[in-house]
Amino acid sequence: MRINENSGEFSRNWEDIGDFSRKMLDITWTPVYYMQADMAKMSFQACYQYRKNNEFQGENNMGTYVATKDSIERKWLLIDADGKTLGRLATEVAKLLRGKHKPTYTPFLDTGDYVIVVNASKMVLTGKKLDQKVYRYHTRFPTGLKEVKYSVMMDKNPEKALELAVKGMLPKNSLGRQMFRKLHVYAGPEHEQTAQQPEAYTF
Repeated sequence: MRINENSGEFSRNWEDIGDFSRKMLDITWTPVYYMQADMAKMSFQACYQYRKNNEFQGENNMGTYVATKDSIERKWLLIDADGKTLGRLATEVAKLLRGKHKPTYTPFLDTGDYVIVVNASKMVLTGKKLDQKVYRYHTRFPTGLKEVKYSVMMDKNPEKALELAVKGMLPKNSLGRQMFRKLHVYAGPEHEQTAQQPEAYTF
């Protein structure tokens, strides 16, 4: 079975299928003896027409999109943390910073948006986390292990509580640090990015 390039008709010559497929489809020949003649005819005809209209003209629409630094478009988003759960808010912020909400997401590039979070002091923690959850860090001096309860952190520095949660959800490399720099957290309702005219984001 072979397609005449001039007339587009088929001939029942099974020996020529391999040469035709390599020439017209650029794929490795696989036997089609187990296929029905009508199915083979339909599939070869569809491939032939597609390649004739696209590939032969130098067009190739079959490929994975990869963003470039020049094609990245970023927005400024404003999130009100009043009444939001800390963990749920952090996952949404991390998604926006990485750009995973965009169809142009590329894993090795920073395609995310700028995120502004206000009213961080009004975030909530579920269950008994406010009293039981502890943030630990070390001063790198002997006996330098320190502990801070989240009840104290939410009173003194609520911005840090959200920043720590978001930072743990980003890549642990220079790309993650670049993404983290696009985050701006404020304890109160006011922010310093008014000139950027951020868009309100709700979820």
